[in-house]
Amino acid sequence: MDNIVSLVTGGCGFIGSHIVDRLLAEGHTVRVIDNFTTGRPENLNHHKDNKNLKVYQLDIRNQEEIAPIFEGVGYVFHLAALADIVPSIQKPWEYYSSNILGTYNVVECARKAGVQKLVYAASSSCYGIPDEFPTKETAEIRPQYPYALTKRLGEETVLHWGQVYGLPVITLRLFNVYGTRSRTSGTYGAVFGVFLAQKLAGKPFTVVGTGEQTRDFTYVTDVAEAFYMAALSDITNETFNVGSGGTYSVNRLCELLGGEMVHIPKRPGEPDCTFADKSKIEKILGWKAKTTLEEGVAKILAEIEYWREAPVWTPDTIGEATQDWFKYLGK
Repeated sequence: MDNIVSLVTGGCGFIGSHIVDRLLAEGHTVRVIDNFTTGRPENLNHHKDNKNLKVYQLDIRNQEEIAPIFEGVGYVFHLAALADIVPSIQKPWEYYSSNILGTYNVVECARKAGVQKLVYAASSSCYGIPDEFPTKETAEIRPQYPYALTKRLGEETVLHWGQVYGLPVITLRLFNVYGTRSRTSGTYGAVFGVFLAQKLAGKPFTVVGTGEQTRDFTYVTDVAEAFYMAALSDITNETFNVGSGGTYSVNRLCELLGGEMVHIPKRPGEPDCTFADKSKIEKILGWKAKTTLEEGVAKILAEIEYWREAPVWTPDTIGEATQDWFKYLGK
């Protein structure tokens, strides 16, 4: 497999770096495009002497700059995107330009380069507040905020390039991915980064509402395996949910992490449950999550020092940071 060239956009990020790990382990030559907005070069430091890895500090919003990196590439894994709810409300153009225009540039470059497969990191946030659980891929699309909308429109773009131009594509709708190397900085967002920084600082976990809401926490190496299997499969122009097979309360997560809790107001636009129907990906791709929540949390706690420099959120600072969330979504 040493003659296979794979490209990972956002490859210095949380999920992207784990995909890079998987590809290098299989003998791929790997190219990474990352502008380091959220990705960290340190996430790939353990590969710094690997001659099969090349990192390009480029922005996917500039098609002319990124196009040469696609030459000779077999597989493209498109993860470069802006995340988080609040900044997507405050700066929608940043999200439109990165998550939609950037995705357009990536699929166009992939099409012109004649790649074998492009796998896109879609988001389960496209379902909004679903009517049924587990939630199937056929559920109604109901994005609640600009981040969810732009990730969905990016997904539509990828699938449309598959339909019209024959670009072989798969989109994976990811459910609550967690694990080592998850984001440590930036706006108040993913629960694990918030909780781990609070634990290191000896502060209570800021639990939204009662904490009885549940999430389909899916471990990152399982997600990386789903991307790898999707790329190498003969399946094209399909969309799959990627979930753990369970849904777990935030209170259970706090119990596993170990610490005191303080409650903050429930937020508009957030579902009480996320829970993927994963029967389609199991049947067609043969993928199944292997890591239990208990195992995944243990792996994170073993590397908790990674979050030492992360911001430590309190009820007051969260209240300030989420004012626009309540202002625009709480109608």
